[in-house]
Amino acid sequence: MSRRIPIINPDSIRGYLNHLKEQERSVATLQKYGHDLNELCAFLHGQPLTKAALIDWKQALVGQYAPASVNSMLTVVNGYLRYMGWQGLCVRLLKVQKSLFLDENKELSRAEYARLVRAAQMQQNERLALVLQTICATGIRVSELQFITAEAVQTGRAEICNKGKRRLVFLPDKLRRLLKAYLRRQKKTAGAVFTTRTGKPLNRSNIWRDMKALCKSAGVAAEKVFPHNLRHLFARAFYALEKDLSRLADILGHSSVNTTRIYTAESGAAHARQMNRLGLIVT
Repeated sequence: MSRRIPIINPDSIRGYLNHLKEQERSVATLQKYGHDLNELCAFLHGQPLTKAALIDWKQALVGQYAPASVNSMLTVVNGYLRYMGWQGLCVRLLKVQKSLFLDENKELSRAEYARLVRAAQMQQNERLALVLQTICATGIRVSELQFITAEAVQTGRAEICNKGKRRLVFLPDKLRRLLKAYLRRQKKTAGAVFTTRTGKPLNRSNIWRDMKALCKSAGVAAEKVFPHNLRHLFARAFYALEKDLSRLADILGHSSVNTTRIYTAESGAAHARQMNRLGLIVT
């Protein structure tokens, strides 16, 4: 492979994505990798892959995306280059200083979440209101919503299969009652609770679009409204109550508690309030 002129094209991208599929990578991961590699393909416009061209692409990304997004795209491309046997072309990631605090302008608050649910109910979108509550009350990924089935609602536990791992997720009693009533109205007795009109499980794009449509009526900034922020809200609420990072990592399906720490980080404003409550100023 490495002796060929390095060129990225749709055929080589498909080959790499098939390789990832055989490694049981998630559908969402395959979509993200395909998007990023096609972005590079469009940038090069048929020109050979060279270190200089990749550095130019990296600089172009810096002007368009946040550093974390740039590094995510570079990681995808470096994986492709290694697969093709072109390790020498890999580019360095941006050095990003880790932030100690969350940006409160991007994190969804409990009150904002409640407004989103009420807005969905006001629009008589029962399915969306329940989707929001199911993700937020269990901490599942949006791609794992398909495992919330009629059977899981009956037993109170869902078996989640993702990234080659299996874990049990428990459904709160209040959520189960809501979902049971929804299933009765939908006349469903088996399979995924949340489906499209054709019976297919809802996917990320369906949910993302519907959530964004709630922003104006709910009075919530659009940059805060996406499915993964519901998972973050669950993590912060759980950690505030239990203070058990290892257990939370298991619930979220994280392999490392270092990932979980990102979910439980507090905002700078919350930290400032805690510092004020210490009462350590004497004079």
